[in-house]
Formats: sequence, structure tokens, C-alpha cells
Amino acid sequence: MQTDLIIINDFCDRCHVDPSFIMELEEDGLIEVQVIDEERYLPASQLAELERYTHLYYDLSINIAGIDAIHHMLERIELLQREVHSLRNELGFYK
Repeated sequence: MQTDLIIINDFCDRCHVDPSFIMELEEDGLIEVQVIDEERYLPASQLAELERYTHLYYDLSINIAGIDAIHHMLERIELLQREVHSLRNELGFYK
């Protein structure tokens, strides 16, 4: 078995998260869940995002639609930041 997978039920138990929340995130395409031998797993690479979504949902009372909107805005900001960085590098070439 791969070591970079986290059993969703274990995560939910340890972090006091309702498993239905994870299923909603998966249904909306915010996280990817893997099923192996009828057990549901989350790739460890998505743990930071899941923790961010959990904070937004449980601590700030933001619903799934709001989390989805925030996710898309953060992706757009990251894209724009990379573009600005690239343009600055190009500008530096001409100086």
C-alpha cells in the first residue's frame, strides 16, 4: 500500500470532521479521493488544502459554494502572480 495516502475516516476522527464534508468537497471537485479495497483515501499532497477548507467551513462558517469560489479566486491570484513574476523577469532582461 502507498504511504502517501491518508485514510479519510482516520483524518475525520482525529480532526473532528464530518465525513460528509469530505464527500461534498469531492463532489464539487475540490479534492480527489482514491478508493482502494473499499477504503477511501486522500493523497497526502492534498492535506494542506483539506485543512484550509476545514478551517473555512468549521471555523469561519463558509459553505461549500463559498469555499469553491475562494478556491477559484486563489488559483487566479496564483496565476496572476506567476505572470507578473514572468513579466518582471522579461523586463529585467531589457534593462
